[in-house]
Amino acid sequence: MLIASTKNPEANQRLKVLEQSQDGFFIAEMDLRLRGPGEVLGTRQSGLPDFALASLLEDQEVLNLARSAAEKLLLADETLQGLPELGKELEARYQRLMGGEILT
Repeated sequence: MLIASTKNPEANQRLKVLEQSQDGFFIAEMDLRLRGPGEVLGTRQSGLPDFALASLLEDQEVLNLARSAAEKLLLADETLQGLPELGKELEARYQRLMGGEILT
């Protein structure tokens, strides 16, 4: 069954994925591969990622290791008082990315 037709090749690729699968995880992964991740923190939903050295798809293992290390660090020192330079850098990046506001 053909869902729709368009002359846009990228849209056709996304439609073919929907025609061929009902697996939401597969569809989401293919959408990520086809459209790109956009902003992890922010409002842009597609395009080039903010990461200069990592790919959300290909570097999941190392990104999980980094997340785990960050969680352990915060468990040991929640306010980062023992690492003031790291705290300053994180605050600066937070302000730059989010304008100091948490998106809900």
